[in-house]
Amino acid sequence: MSSLAAARADNFYYPPEWEPKKGGLNKFHGQHALRERARKIDQGILIIRFEMPFNIWCGGCESMIAKGVRFNAEKKQVGNYYSTKIWSFTMKSACCRHEIVIQTDPQNCEYLIMSGARKKIEEYDPEDAETMVLPVENDRSKMADPFKRLEHEEGDIKKKKEAEPRLVRLQRISDSRHMDDYALNKSLRARLRDQKKRVADEEASSRKAGLGIRLLPPSQEDSLAASRVKFANKCERNRKDKRALIHATSIFSKSSTCVDDTTRLDLKAKRRRINASTASKLLLGGIKPSSFSSACSKHRRV
Repeated sequence: MSSLAAARADNFYYPPEWEPKKGGLNKFHGQHALRERARKIDQGILIIRFEMPFNIWCGGCESMIAKGVRFNAEKKQVGNYYSTKIWSFTMKSACCRHEIVIQTDPQNCEYLIMSGARKKIEEYDPEDAETMVLPVENDRSKMADPFKRLEHEEGDIKKKKEAEPRLVRLQRISDSRHMDDYALNKSLRARLRDQKKRVADEEASSRKAGLGIRLLPPSQEDSLAASRVKFANKCERNRKDKRALIHATSIFSKSSTCVDDTTRLDLKAKRRRINASTASKLLLGGIKPSSFSSACSKHRRV
């Protein structure tokens, strides 16, 4: 950015026609110091960036708007609580462009949703969350009473005695884990070295197998899943064909002058194939019926 453009962007550029008697630059240009943020300043409205103070449900589409989401909101004064001003913030929801109005509550030091949304109620049980319940202002005022204080002190002492063994045990575990920093650092570095070595071995085995990615170590589930997968191959088909041929042949032995069953079955299959090919040629007009009958008679003699 040039120096002239930078000066104009920072509103430090004074044009040649400007004179001191014309006032400041904003008055000379006829604009507010806050520029677009003050376009409704005549109505008492200022555009600000408003950050959502808690989780809410949008009233237009029932979507949740999380805490910390920021909006361009119109800020205006709607009243007073004694000498403290009550501000109202009007904004548009990003999900459905629904109008949401939130107002300050100086009396209770919180924000109130006036329209367009509802607050998300998030309750929890201190015992389930394992947290301490801090005393509220009413309980603190009651502690000024000596009898109340004595009653609470007895309850606190009882809770302390019940929780003391667990606290002592947790303290011992923490001390045993964090007592020797050198041993902890040594074990951590050894674990890191083992992990780096394992990763290097896996990458080397992947490169050896011609893969571009690192494979995970084998597991029992993967082995079981791989064992259930069966691929059909030529050897398996040949084994099934031979077993079917064995089941189809007779169990009684033939004389030595006769050919074995396997040869006889092969010859029958060949005859069927020859007869089928000859019949197809006859249908297509490749041979004459006389030659077909002579061919069949030759096969019968064989």
